[in-house]
Amino acid sequence: MHPISRVRHTLPLQRRRATEPPPQPAPGPTPVAALRGAAARVGGRTLWTGVDLDIAAGEFVAVLGPNGVGKSTLVKVLLGLLPPAAGQVRVLGAAPGAAARRVGYLPQRRSFDPGLRIRGTDIVRLGWDGDRWGLPLPGAGRFGTRAREARARVAEVIDLVGAGAYADRPVGQCSGGEQQRLLIAQALVRRPALLLLDEPLDSLDLPNQAAMAALTSRICREEGVSVLMVAHDVNPILAHLDRVVYLAGGGAVCGPPREVITSETLSRLYGTPVEVLRAADGRLVVVGQPEAPSLHSDRHAAPGRGGGDAAR
Repeated sequence: MHPISRVRHTLPLQRRRATEPPPQPAPGPTPVAALRGAAARVGGRTLWTGVDLDIAAGEFVAVLGPNGVGKSTLVKVLLGLLPPAAGQVRVLGAAPGAAARRVGYLPQRRSFDPGLRIRGTDIVRLGWDGDRWGLPLPGAGRFGTRAREARARVAEVIDLVGAGAYADRPVGQCSGGEQQRLLIAQALVRRPALLLLDEPLDSLDLPNQAAMAALTSRICREEGVSVLMVAHDVNPILAHLDRVVYLAGGGAVCGPPREVITSETLSRLYGTPVEVLRAADGRLVVVGQPEAPSLHSDRHAAPGRGGGDAAR
């Protein structure tokens, strides 16, 4: 065959290859929770807008910011209790609330009455079947398959949170830190993929705050659970975090802590000069923000604040 003929036969093939679309990268894993341009409005007031966030499997994320900016509201949006005012929110690939059985939730802490005689084990068991009413079905009692499965899982999560020494004690006689561990076990008992913790460090002393932060980090690793924790004090959890969501001034900044908790980033978020200092003990001090200058501290409100408002 003449050389020109060989060239002529190859041209159509080359043109076809040139017009083929480039190969697409394989899609990454679906985020456990995803927000795109999300906004929240309560009582006619917009609390925050433009929140873009992906929470991957096994990530530990903190929601930070001053009082009244809507940190707890973000949790309510993820739970499906409050619809987003704008943007899109997906939780476990569905609309918020559609996959509720795969979401664990620990609301803002309320102490148990000291006289309450219910055992810690029973508190944890409520997370397994506390939404069921009426008498058990035949064969589903103490020796049924589901009962054995429930006892095994309750024992497993009690061991996971390190509450075995006091789980059979009346919960009213447990310390604040012990009660909090039992409540986290309750939220974990159904093997959630996402765990939402609303200010679990509130009212705990510094050693218990550090222990709770380490426990939460271990849950992420060992259980593969994604955790979103609302916190006012970043310091006890800072070393364990994968990313933070900082809410202020109606906006939000999301990213790794080293990129978000900086003077430059917070000044841009607040629209006014904010300085982030590191104290001698390593704690972060945020000064110059549009509320009283504050230490990211273990006390996030004045005594007697009550239950807080819906915009926290």
